[in-house]
Amino acid sequence: MSDFTDVTYEVEDGLAWITINRPDRYNAFRARTVDELVKSFKKAWGSSEVGAIALTGAGEKAFCSGGDQKQRMETGDYGPSDSGLFEVEALHRVIRDVPKPVIAAVNGVAVGGGHVLHLLCDLSIAADHAIFGQNGPRVGSFDAGLGTGYLARAIGEKRAREIWFLCRRYSAEQALDWGLVNKVVPGDQLRAEVRAWADEILQLSPTALKVLKQSLNADTEHFIAQGNMAYSTLKLFGESAEAIEGISAFNEKRKPDFSKFRGA
Repeated sequence: MSDFTDVTYEVEDGLAWITINRPDRYNAFRARTVDELVKSFKKAWGSSEVGAIALTGAGEKAFCSGGDQKQRMETGDYGPSDSGLFEVEALHRVIRDVPKPVIAAVNGVAVGGGHVLHLLCDLSIAADHAIFGQNGPRVGSFDAGLGTGYLARAIGEKRAREIWFLCRRYSAEQALDWGLVNKVVPGDQLRAEVRAWADEILQLSPTALKVLKQSLNADTEHFIAQGNMAYSTLKLFGESAEAIEGISAFNEKRKPDFSKFRGA
């Protein structure tokens, strides 16, 4: 892991901290970032030193702002990866499958794909300045698997539809009220609060926690298959004029004009 550029990994007394380290891009992920995140979660999975995992972003501005739209505009994709694939589905899978509780330490913006990442963590603790929301329909993208179905399970259909259909921004307190996060604390207390929750987790039976996590996941496992179908559609959609208008507008800092695509 010494050749990592986008992610840092450290273990402190049983708690593995996995940090997206791209603060200049609001911790947006490219393909390399995703690869390094998957490797980090697998490292924590196999380590007897680790009983709990925290996922966060570098700096104080962003947890994760989703896929790197500048990269997408520059190259038409999210850049090179180890396998030649954009392994975001594998990242979603490993967060759910790793048999240890995962805590999202939401230290700022959690939007788009970053919003999905925090959602998939077992627990979410947010700094009081954190911002939540979706961005896909603004930039010609979507997450129609866990990012929709599991979101509706977590906060209800009406609220999930509001998040996706309006692309508004929500405060940490609003996220707490809706059940998107477990607790909100001042930003300078976030790491200490995550540490305290992890210390409670580390006192419990790891096998019991593993089976409980697997049992809780079973009820929403079908969203993985739905997400696979949606991702196939997203690849085709990403090459369309409609999607290109969305990403071009984002990078040109203007409002997209989707009006000509409404007919069908």
